[in-house]
Amino acid sequence: MQSTSEMSPPAHVAIIMDGNGRWATARGLPRSAGHRRGVEAVRRVVKAAPRFGIHVLSLFAFSADNWKRPGAEVAVLMGLFDLFLSAERERLSAAGVRLSLIGRRDRLPAAVREAAAATELATALGGRLHVRLAIDYSARDAIARAAQMPAGTDVSRVAFARRLAATYGGDADAPDVDLLIRTGGEKRLSDFLLWESAYAELSFTPRLWPDFAVSDLAAAIHDFRRRERRFGALGASAGSPVPEVAR
Repeated sequence: MQSTSEMSPPAHVAIIMDGNGRWATARGLPRSAGHRRGVEAVRRVVKAAPRFGIHVLSLFAFSADNWKRPGAEVAVLMGLFDLFLSAERERLSAAGVRLSLIGRRDRLPAAVREAAAATELATALGGRLHVRLAIDYSARDAIARAAQMPAGTDVSRVAFARRLAATYGGDADAPDVDLLIRTGGEKRLSDFLLWESAYAELSFTPRLWPDFAVSDLAAAIHDFRRRERRFGALGASAGSPVPEVAR
């Protein structure tokens, strides 16, 4: 096993992007202003991610429970999703970034569904970074639907992970989450990638998402690389190797 000082960078980083509304309220601005500034933070992180050795970046943009928010705020968010997916299409493709949507699509406005499909097609060959944007996503709902799918004779974790990915449009070959970051000061997972984050290292920061900088990402990854990941086995100090964890 590698020592903590030699830990590889996280291949899959997931981020719960929290704090847009509070950022705006603290400045006497409408919540929509915080969401717009949050888009800039997304651009910063997507651009920086490959430099840190990240191959998959999963961003929690809109949960299945967020439909409970005021209609005006939901409309602003859907408009921003449409704008981001359309405006970033060429830039992502040129940078070798593949983008895909995870979550339900049937409840999204037609414009968002169409923009997502077009961007997925345009960036399908991107091999530098895979950005997964979670919109109308619920891990518990996805797990429940996967459990209802015919299992046949293969009831392994790997087979279930494939069925799970199929329920929300995910990539069955994507690695489990190595590092999950939540901004905004809250310390909970909020129904995000629960199965895939079974052995993820967790990082909570009080930084509100619009203020999240590349230096904050670097700090989280630095802390990750100092940790010892045992996956239920004994650590290196006990002389026991750490096994690979099957999905």
